[in-house]
Amino acid sequence: MSNIEHLVVIGTGLIGGSVALALRRAGCVERITGVGRSAANLEEAVRLGIIDDFDHDIKKAVADADMVLIAVPVAACDSVFQSLASSLSAGAIVTDAGSTKQSVMISAAKYLKDVSRFVPAHPIAGTEHSGSAAAFAELFEDRMCILTPNEKTEAKALAKVTALWQAVGSHVEVMSAREHDDVLASVSHLPHLAAFAIVNAVGKNDAAFRFAAGGFRDFTRIASSSPEMWRDIALCNSLAIVDKIDALQAELKALRDALNDSDGDVLLEKFKAAKQARDSWLDEYGEKL
Repeated sequence: MSNIEHLVVIGTGLIGGSVALALRRAGCVERITGVGRSAANLEEAVRLGIIDDFDHDIKKAVADADMVLIAVPVAACDSVFQSLASSLSAGAIVTDAGSTKQSVMISAAKYLKDVSRFVPAHPIAGTEHSGSAAAFAELFEDRMCILTPNEKTEAKALAKVTALWQAVGSHVEVMSAREHDDVLASVSHLPHLAAFAIVNAVGKNDAAFRFAAGGFRDFTRIASSSPEMWRDIALCNSLAIVDKIDALQAELKALRDALNDSDGDVLLEKFKAAKQARDSWLDEYGEKL
């Protein structure tokens, strides 16, 4: 990709910091400015070589940027767009890394003078850790990044953002924001809510944790993710997630009814169907996980 002269990363944590490190490793960015509220986190990012400098003032930071990456919790995107809108240069391109896309696009349209150079993105990568110290350049290697442009998106901006995510190692897919939010509600948002719910259910009996082993640890790993971040994601994609919760509850009810009826045939049918679906998924996509 052509060099980014000045990249501003708003939210210099795991995602924003990892993008900065990966672009620096690829040799396609000249200067990186971090923006955030925590001076300690930003100072750590400078020490680790993630960013060159930082500012707490979004308007000041983005004034001469040619690329801006918004990597804050999705609920904070509205205020970020409001803050940066008046200071962006005419040719600046903006992308984001949020887990929901419709809500972010609504915020962009509300505040940006020219929404054609905003290209929404969602890198499908992450860990349960946060902060600049958790960032690493390899986070996006062989991972998918979904872009959700619409009819207003400028082709040049889309190409530039596509090249950015490819430069950090991602495989880029394009779909509508509505489709993205529905798909991610199924394979990301619902599993996180389910993990939180299962840990809470087990936690009502503290003694049970003494006997939890690898299976429980692996299944509930994502319950160690940021509660604040997942609160924001859940609220920003609530309609799609509620639909998936209803589907999960229907499956759990079928299992509950089978148990009440001592119906082993139904249980076996459900378990076999789930195993077959998961095995097929791993056979096709396992190497990319």
